[in-house]
Amino acid sequence: MSGVPLRVLSYNVHGLRDDRAALTGLVRDLAPDVVVVQEAPRRFRWRQKCASLASDFGMVVAAGGLPSLGNLLLVSLRVRVHEQWCLRYPLTPGRHLRGAAFARCSVRGARFTVSGSHLATDARERPDQAARWKEALAAVDGPLIAAGDLNEGPGGGAWRTVADGLTDAAGAAAAALTFPATLPRLRLDGLFVSPDITVERYEVVETDQARRASDHLPVLAELSLPSE
Repeated sequence: MSGVPLRVLSYNVHGLRDDRAALTGLVRDLAPDVVVVQEAPRRFRWRQKCASLASDFGMVVAAGGLPSLGNLLLVSLRVRVHEQWCLRYPLTPGRHLRGAAFARCSVRGARFTVSGSHLATDARERPDQAARWKEALAAVDGPLIAAGDLNEGPGGGAWRTVADGLTDAAGAAAAALTFPATLPRLRLDGLFVSPDITVERYEVVETDQARRASDHLPVLAELSLPSE
């Protein structure tokens, strides 16, 4: 592998309503450098709950939680966080507030920005949310990783908006279905990188442990960052 290796996991953890021990064991076994979490704690005592989840994984909080409305970025101790910020999408009355989390980081001198989001289940809301997230992603300089639950597959307009100009880490993988975990039939979870990042390996983690841990299967990518 040329460049600087980075292992990234994107995971909708279903509000931590499933088998917490299975979730913790799975993430620890996968040993990612970065975890992009959807449906993380965002309400009462969210700081403590997010910190507890990070500790369970053997990681630290980089960004997110309540400010990004349930999107959470966790990093291992080999990753340095330089800056973090969050984005909130406009609220549609009667719907959930949603947003995105961003963190500018470095590992072994290689800089990158990672962002995570969870787009609406409502097809009327998704296009605007995707456009707002994409506008924020386009403003980022340098290597970029964007991951999240898009609540639609690659054929959807919101998916195409987010993916435009980026590399879909799954490549031509046909068996990249992620939802529901028990019997996947949809690909809702995407991981995208800027063209200066090389995707060395991509995997949807399909194990009994993963099926117990959440209603989504996690997406794992081995990346190679350009070294400075």
